[in-house]
Amino acid sequence: MSRLRTVMRRLPLTSALVVIVLILAVVTRALWDPLLGRPLDASITYGLPALEDGAWWTVVVGAFFAAKPYQYVPILLGLMLFGGFAEWRLGTRRAAIALLACHVVAVLGSAGILWLTRAHGYAWTTTLSVVRDAGPSAGFLGAAAAASVTLTPPWRGRARALLAAYVVLFVIHMGALADLEHVLGVGFGLLLGPYLVGRTPSFSIRQLTRRDFRLLACAFFVVAAVEVFLHPFTHADGPFAVTMSPAARAQELSDPDFWFGVVQIVLWLWLARSLYKGRRRAWRWAMALLVVVLALQVANYVWMIVVGEPGLLAAGWDIVGNSLGLAVLIVGRHAFRNPSPRRARRTTGSLVAPADDDQRSRATALLRDQGTVNRLAWMTTWPENRWFVPRDVPGYVAYRVHAGVAIGLCDPVAATEAERSRLLGAFADTVHGQGLVPCLFTVTEEASRHAQAQGWHCLQVAEEACIDLPTLDFVGKAWQDVRTALNQAAKLGVQFRLGSLVDMPRGLQMQVKAISSDWVEDKGLPEMGFTLGGVDEALDPNVRVGLAVDADTTVHGVTSWMPFHPSGGGEPAGWTLDVMRRLPGGFRYSMEFLIASACLAFKDEGCSVVSLSGAPLARTVPAADGDTLDRGTLDAFLDRLGASLEPYYGFRSLHAFKAKFQPRTEPLYLVFPDEAALPRIGLALSRAYLPEAGVRDLVTLARSGHR
Repeated sequence: MSRLRTVMRRLPLTSALVVIVLILAVVTRALWDPLLGRPLDASITYGLPALEDGAWWTVVVGAFFAAKPYQYVPILLGLMLFGGFAEWRLGTRRAAIALLACHVVAVLGSAGILWLTRAHGYAWTTTLSVVRDAGPSAGFLGAAAAASVTLTPPWRGRARALLAAYVVLFVIHMGALADLEHVLGVGFGLLLGPYLVGRTPSFSIRQLTRRDFRLLACAFFVVAAVEVFLHPFTHADGPFAVTMSPAARAQELSDPDFWFGVVQIVLWLWLARSLYKGRRRAWRWAMALLVVVLALQVANYVWMIVVGEPGLLAAGWDIVGNSLGLAVLIVGRHAFRNPSPRRARRTTGSLVAPADDDQRSRATALLRDQGTVNRLAWMTTWPENRWFVPRDVPGYVAYRVHAGVAIGLCDPVAATEAERSRLLGAFADTVHGQGLVPCLFTVTEEASRHAQAQGWHCLQVAEEACIDLPTLDFVGKAWQDVRTALNQAAKLGVQFRLGSLVDMPRGLQMQVKAISSDWVEDKGLPEMGFTLGGVDEALDPNVRVGLAVDADTTVHGVTSWMPFHPSGGGEPAGWTLDVMRRLPGGFRYSMEFLIASACLAFKDEGCSVVSLSGAPLARTVPAADGDTLDRGTLDAFLDRLGASLEPYYGFRSLHAFKAKFQPRTEPLYLVFPDEAALPRIGLALSRAYLPEAGVRDLVTLARSGHR
């Protein structure tokens, strides 16, 4: 009830309209007794007959009723969804203007069209000229079209495409008066929207990209599948069917074979999905199919002209539609060059081909030689990654593939900023070329700038905590907890050991593994991966491990430190914290002691910086001023995932813990080219972090998110 009250306060116009429509439906008994055919009909329903009778008020009054009882279901749902969307995006006043204007224009415009075209031999408009209608559907569809101006690309274009496809398909296949009104309402809403937000409509044409051609081809076959689905419901008095002879109409509208229709729908949807992924084989099948179909349709059209058979308008619509689909495939043929997934795995250079140890060794060598600006970059050498290595740039992008998304990890690795920018562009082109969605996760401000220069979007997903070692001094009240940890360790005889874990005594190694196992088992969920290492990563000879060991050689805590090779390569300029584990019931200040001791050791070695890494799914910096990106989709996902994982993994608690070391923070970003891919990217990230999670684990997380 509290949520309902919140919605009603936020959407007062929509809530009032829904209540008014329901009350009037009950008072007039229209909710169960059809309005058409009753005495009340003439004074409520609108249309050309009502206007000719002088009942001009019906244009507005009729919007609060439905002609038939079952129509109240789509009307009320449409008011809540489309009307609510318009009010949410435009505000109450502008939404009211859009609703009223689109409804009035749709009703009067339809009446004007029917008045001009009736009795001229076109049976469809002649039939509709004596029909009455009721309901606000043209108004709320038009208002939603107007509100689409507030959306950011590509959502704006896709919302408009869906609305346009709906109204056009229904006016063709159903051909009711309401369908004609919907076309006019949506069309006027698209023109009205820019004026409502204070600007004039603009029409711009840009060069289509490979992704655009794939979307157009996919949309063509999706529409074809929808038309097959609508075929059994097509009215005999629609705009095209009425031009056919009675025999042709009977043949077109007879019950088709159910399974043949199902096969058609499945085939069209398979082609749509494969063309969206840029599959070469699907493009060939689609080309051959459309060429054959068009040849038959053109031959039939010529035959109809020769023998004088009615139905040229309907046959012409099929030819025009299929010709447009064929034109998209021909002009955009360069966008459909991806092999099938099975063939791609056997193809050298495929992004989904498994990597090997040699590739990992080359990537590690490149990181040492070239360096990068991202202090978390050593994660790019972990064995679960794949590596994109172009021929013309000495560097690489580490990535993983989940849910059709190639998730690049950290910034591109290369010696100069220009080379890193080129790497980003080459990686994006290659990923798009193989039918995947590219993105880069936990990148720095530099990579964010490069991505935005290429038209990408960015979202902050974490904060990196950095400690500048030259000025580090544990003096002052702010460092009280750290000094306490160092003093308590000295009293209890807990010492700090720093070195390579693989070179340490086997007894210490076994204790480290046991501490890590206890930590994982205590969570009740699989150990996370992706940007979070474990003992296996700590066993890398290039990684250093800090241990808190007492006089009995008992390990109380462990931290691992990854090397940071700066831009240009060379010896490590600093170290990055990865693993943090504490012995249950052990030294209370183990983590403070280990981190402080490691910082002092690295400072003595001449290192310039220590990174405490970034806590995944924990961030405090809001969106930058002027950021026009609709952040809600992924932000909501990250917040929900972070809240769900917090009881088990404590990321946000870890983020707060690092504040004890007075670090400066630097934002880490997710960069991606298409906002529409955010749901898929969110799914890919969840799989990347929890690759071993099963159904029971996911149910546990879902339940924790609702506590």
